[in-house]
Amino acid sequence: MAIKVGIIGAGGMLQYHAAGFKQAGAEIIAVADLAPGAAQKAAAKWGIKHSYESVEGMLTAHPELDAISVIVPNKFHAALTMQCLHAGKHVFCEKPPALSAPEVHAIIAAAQKSGKKVMFNFNTRARPESQAMMKYIAAGQVGKINSAQAKWIRRTGIPGFGGWFTTKELSGGGPLIDLLHMVDLAMYFMGYPEPAHVLGQTFNDFIEDKSFKGPWGIPDRVGGVTDVENAAHGFVMFKSGQVLTLQVSWAEMVKREEVSVVFQGTKAGGKVERLFGIDGLDNTAIDTCELYVQENGHSVNRSIVTPACEDMGRIASAANFIEAIEGKAAPLNTPEQALRLMQVIDAIYASAKTGKPVSI
Repeated sequence: MAIKVGIIGAGGMLQYHAAGFKQAGAEIIAVADLAPGAAQKAAAKWGIKHSYESVEGMLTAHPELDAISVIVPNKFHAALTMQCLHAGKHVFCEKPPALSAPEVHAIIAAAQKSGKKVMFNFNTRARPESQAMMKYIAAGQVGKINSAQAKWIRRTGIPGFGGWFTTKELSGGGPLIDLLHMVDLAMYFMGYPEPAHVLGQTFNDFIEDKSFKGPWGIPDRVGGVTDVENAAHGFVMFKSGQVLTLQVSWAEMVKREEVSVVFQGTKAGGKVERLFGIDGLDNTAIDTCELYVQENGHSVNRSIVTPACEDMGRIASAANFIEAIEGKAAPLNTPEQALRLMQVIDAIYASAKTGKPVSI
């Protein structure tokens, strides 16, 4: 029997969730969105039979649903995830997992009580480059990763002004919580160690400057709130002794958008990188996957060739959720990892606010 899925949220990420679920053989039964007409429009566009303007309406009408996908503004991630877990459904939630680590604690408790899986769309783990690199790491060819550098930087990438992205109450923060993927990927490569101490700083010099707006066509909201950072920098020391530096920005004086994790292991170093010709436009990107080793007294740089993937692993990530439910694949992420990631993000914001290091 095919896994039956309902989707909450009719935004742009629905196309990737739907494609991944269908690729894995799941059946998408319904979509719900509070905005009048949004669910109906999405259902028509993506061939989904049923549409609803409330989550309760969808859950009540379709008790046969096995799983729910959550694609809504960040503020509602935790509440909807827990609501669906309490209803006995597996949940695949967009990033970030929640607004804070305490909310992830609550999600973990709900998942344990329900006995259902909860996963998050940390889609860059599913990129071909990331999976290829993980095979080298898992095979022991990298050794212990002592240090890593995580970077997702943009020059002109603020996603609108006054909307939910720039309103801390709704988003939880700016680029640090929005573009958390490389911090997650670095920790994934490192074995997801437990964070111990964090030092961070945020900057908001350009957060109200319209010349730094991104290219996605997200409308500005007149009279809306813009109270998040445009850039965040930080340093994390883990209880294992491993260290991570991070740089994440929507607007910063850099040459171009860069998405990368570089690491240094005891046997080899490596890099997974995506460079954009134009901020925010995937079709201008150049992907690189490299491994750095010493062989016979020589420095050898290996280029790892992987298939092209313009969707940055989003479809494969959604497919993995279905395969994990069915027991056909190991889940690409766990709630416990999400908790450690949110602990780091919380600590960066706390350190930036106090000007002092934060111990976790």
